[in-house]
Amino acid sequence: MKITVFLPCRAGSERVPKKNTRPFAGIEGGLLKIKLNQLIECKSIDSIVLSTNDDEVIDIAKKLNNRKVLIDRRPEHLATSSTSTDDLVKYVPTIITDGAVLWTHVTSPFVDALIYEKAINIYKDNLMSGSNDSLMSVMSLRTFIWDKNGAVNYDRNKEKWPRTQTIEPLFEVDSGIFLAGTDIYKNMQDRIGATPYLFENNEIDAFDIDWEEDFFIAEAIYKNLKK
Repeated sequence: MKITVFLPCRAGSERVPKKNTRPFAGIEGGLLKIKLNQLIECKSIDSIVLSTNDDEVIDIAKKLNNRKVLIDRRPEHLATSSTSTDDLVKYVPTIITDGAVLWTHVTSPFVDALIYEKAINIYKDNLMSGSNDSLMSVMSLRTFIWDKNGAVNYDRNKEKWPRTQTIEPLFEVDSGIFLAGTDIYKNMQDRIGATPYLFENNEIDAFDIDWEEDFFIAEAIYKNLKK
């Protein structure tokens, strides 16, 4: 089965300026270079479609000089801060027409080649067995979660403060991996199918850089892990 990565990297991040390309943990080329190297290292990935409207992103990718990396100059109307993920989902099958799509982000710097390899193998096995039609990465939440009406994930009539290990987990989508066939993109206009496998990452692997403070926290973690 052909596995093609869709890696979106538009210009003009608002919450974290130049988050894709600015130096990260002393690495020139930053999160983009780290992510491309992780994806290139994964043997189960056939090609990487880097979808961008940013010339700096393209320059960094070209310097890697790897035939796996393909540049998609994304139309400007699909590269604005107001572009919805749903619109981008509809765009994907126009540039990736067969096989399976692994959608990932540079903002998940701890999802590495080994994690991608494991997720792809599980996806293929589950697809063949018919147990799941897609996969997405998540982080399990075994904490006391409330909404304005009270506890969401446990029954306070039975036990007001249960041990967190006994709470039935909820799952937070960490945006590190979405894996589905192009037929799902075309027919369901989604990046997961009807029966996605929930691929659990730990708290570090699931870390997503969404705000400026996340960037600095991730740098500190990355430096520590690389010692």
